[in-house]
Amino acid sequence: MTDDLTRDAAAASAAGAVPAAWASPGTQRSPHRGAGSPWERFGWVMAAVWLVFLIYPVLALLRSDAAQGWIMTGWIALGAFIVIYVAGFMNGMRFGGGGLTTPPKPIQWVAFGGMIACAALTVPGVGGTALGFLPFIMSFASYGLTRLAHWVTFAGSVSITALVVFLTPDGLRFLSILAIIALLGVVNTVSTTLIIRSAEAERLGLELATSEGREAVARDVHDLVGHSLTVVSLKAQLVRRLIDSDPERAKAELADIESLTAEAIAGVRATVAGVRSAALIEQLASCREALRAADVSMRVEGEASALSPAQSLTASWILREATTNVLRHADAGEVVVRIAPGGFSVADDGRGMSGSEGNGMRGMRERATTGGAMLTVGAAAGGGTRVEVTW
Repeated sequence: MTDDLTRDAAAASAAGAVPAAWASPGTQRSPHRGAGSPWERFGWVMAAVWLVFLIYPVLALLRSDAAQGWIMTGWIALGAFIVIYVAGFMNGMRFGGGGLTTPPKPIQWVAFGGMIACAALTVPGVGGTALGFLPFIMSFASYGLTRLAHWVTFAGSVSITALVVFLTPDGLRFLSILAIIALLGVVNTVSTTLIIRSAEAERLGLELATSEGREAVARDVHDLVGHSLTVVSLKAQLVRRLIDSDPERAKAELADIESLTAEAIAGVRATVAGVRSAALIEQLASCREALRAADVSMRVEGEASALSPAQSLTASWILREATTNVLRHADAGEVVVRIAPGGFSVADDGRGMSGSEGNGMRGMRERATTGGAMLTVGAAAGGGTRVEVTW
């Protein structure tokens, strides 16, 4: 029996870490990720694999000398516990049901209550071995519910186990599992705290990048409109002086005013369009169309969802400027965009860089620095130019 309890303790230690997988921001479902992705189709295996440690309640039920009715209830409760646990894991993994960065869905609370009820129903049949369910319940509360639920479940699990250890006959046999549960609670606390802080840092980074982007747009619009309106004002004053003495020249100046106004309007629209297409997934489509119009193909390797929202915002600005440079200077036939966690690059097979960096390249460096990234420009494998951003 002591060996079984030792295995139970080891099982408890191993079982508790799995649900963290759905809580990390990087593993939540992106709205652009396909419904048939391998993660969504087979990610539930991560939850199922750790359920092998429930073999100990299974063995306890097989060896139990409790009433037949309680043994049958224990089997049903064990099966229901497995179904609820895996279903809860899949719900949090696929739809962001975890409560660390988003409010938990009502179904998560129902699943949590169901797991507790199932574990309790096995007690008459397996006795103290039912403590092996607590790590699963603790981790579900820590990663799938709220911080209050984490603390309450942590304290409750430690208290229940301590009561069993110190107030029941032969309870000291469960001392090892008490230590494991206490250690697991500390691990869950530290892990979830880091996840929450990471999500908060990402949110602040996105807000900072958005703020910097707005300031850049304001500068662009100010420079564009300010210059155009200044010239229009001067030409309007000239027209007023010439309208009687030199009508023909006044007409020419009016034509210039009309042209300047049209250019300013087009510039403002282009700036606004750039802001609206700031999302990387939209910018990819926009750049693909622009390149296609110039008979340049574009190939994308990786998924836009591999980057965080803050990184995506920076990458979209870099992609937009890099595409403009390709259209203006590269004389390329193909552009390859590679996206990976923490990395983004744009490479062409054109004529390569020559001369000093222009305003566009300096602008990309400023965008990368603002987004907390490093930009590297060099020769591409095919002889063109490669722009790479790393975080």
